[in-house]
Amino acid sequence: MGSAPISLAHVRALFGRPARIAPSDFLRREIAARMFERLELIRVAPEAIIDAGCGEGADFAVLHQRFPQARLIGIDGSQAMIGEAAARQRRTQSAMSRLLARLLPQGAGGGAAAAPSLVCGDYARLPLPNASAGLLWSNLALHWHPRPHEVFAEWRRVLRDEGLLMFSCFGPDTFRELRQARPLARAPQVLPFVDMHDFGDMLVDAGFATPVMDMEMLTLTYDTADKMLADVRALGGNPLATRARGLATHTLRDATYRALEAGRNAAGKLTLSIEVIYGHAFRPLARTTSRGESIVHFTPRKQAGNSGAN
Repeated sequence: MGSAPISLAHVRALFGRPARIAPSDFLRREIAARMFERLELIRVAPEAIIDAGCGEGADFAVLHQRFPQARLIGIDGSQAMIGEAAARQRRTQSAMSRLLARLLPQGAGGGAAAAPSLVCGDYARLPLPNASAGLLWSNLALHWHPRPHEVFAEWRRVLRDEGLLMFSCFGPDTFRELRQARPLARAPQVLPFVDMHDFGDMLVDAGFATPVMDMEMLTLTYDTADKMLADVRALGGNPLATRARGLATHTLRDATYRALEAGRNAAGKLTLSIEVIYGHAFRPLARTTSRGESIVHFTPRKQAGNSGAN
């Protein structure tokens, strides 16, 4: 059960140029803020947090603010993005050290929070032991993997019992204007994103409990098709192994521009739809040991008070 014939090598190449991705960070930050609002409603106290698809590490600061005692582990499929995250952490640590040096007496103790651990790896093959974290956070990363069902199974493995998975990803109506503008393309030019309900089924199949799925539609507006397409590329572009190449794309591009221009709204703007799926679920308590022995969980009953009856 996969989402599409996605080339992971091409995904790594797309995200291997951080400067190319940077212009789309406004959307990732907006979605992260909405995820944090949802997280505020859930009681969880993780000792360790995995950020799967951490990119340049922009979510680390808020995760640390919410869970100051938790150890942070950042995972990304792109070594270039891991390098950006490491450089960002060095700048943060240096700025914090300079601030503390000005505020604290010479020789006083204290220091900045420990820097997150950073690892480059496949989300479906995490280089981490079982039960590594109490929270796995993933912001707009899951849809770039061709085998999301395997990713969910792996994320369950690295969560401890009663650990929380919280993620966001694009849904099938994302970039629908671009998809409608390219109906005659011989090969898909826009990723056919997975439906929210299919993700819910995958979570259950992977062994997660009480999955909660939600979605919302966002609309971005543009003055020019060039800016719209630049944002689409910055958000990850087309990672399909079946994408069209060569001279055929020039003809396709001209037809796409004409179709997009014909779809301007009443205010004269081009629009781009973004369907955002939010999901969270818990890893349930284990019911068997590694040797197959049953585990019974129980809560002691409170003693009933004396009713006075004989």
